[in-house]
Amino acid sequence: MPNHIPPSPRSQEGLALFVALIVLVAMSIAGVALIRSVDTGTLIARNLAFQQSATLSGDQGIETARTWLLNNSSSLTGDRPGNGYYATSQDMLDLTGNVTPGDTSDNVNWDGQGGPTTPTCQAKDSVGNTVCYVIHRLCDTTGPLDSSTCSTRQYIRTDSSKGVVGGLSNYQPPSWDPEIASMGVYRVTIRVSGARNNISYLQAFIVI
Repeated sequence: MPNHIPPSPRSQEGLALFVALIVLVAMSIAGVALIRSVDTGTLIARNLAFQQSATLSGDQGIETARTWLLNNSSSLTGDRPGNGYYATSQDMLDLTGNVTPGDTSDNVNWDGQGGPTTPTCQAKDSVGNTVCYVIHRLCDTTGPLDSSTCSTRQYIRTDSSKGVVGGLSNYQPPSWDPEIASMGVYRVTIRVSGARNNISYLQAFIVI
């Protein structure tokens, strides 16, 4: 009957050390993965928070642009670069700088590195966002609003009814002669830059 020789204590210690090393490596990998997961989750949370605040800040910028258009509705036939307003659509303009990344000459001059189209910027708001915007009238040329060269929306003027008021003997019922008028379409592009150099873009179309 063959004799059974138990493994020596030295070989058992070597096997235990090998298993311990494998466990240590596995724990290290799991720890790195956990750290990366936490970092990714934090980054996503920060991005979501910025997107929410950028949307709110951008809405304020759109309202500011709309108010400016209303207050200057009689002088929108030409460019007003100092106010970020342009009377043509500038269709070849790269509004975000992502269409032709190797060429900045067709960019909006958001941060001093673009072309001649300049926005108007507001002071930092309460959450640390800086809002800049540029307004384009959707027309091919400057000058008075013309439906043949501009995007327009038509409406019926509410003050176009006409009536004749007189004595009962010659009374005539009022006549209603609708008068069609045109309103211009304006594109407002908003750029919101956050405290951590996050950038967000919004766009709205305003009919006035």
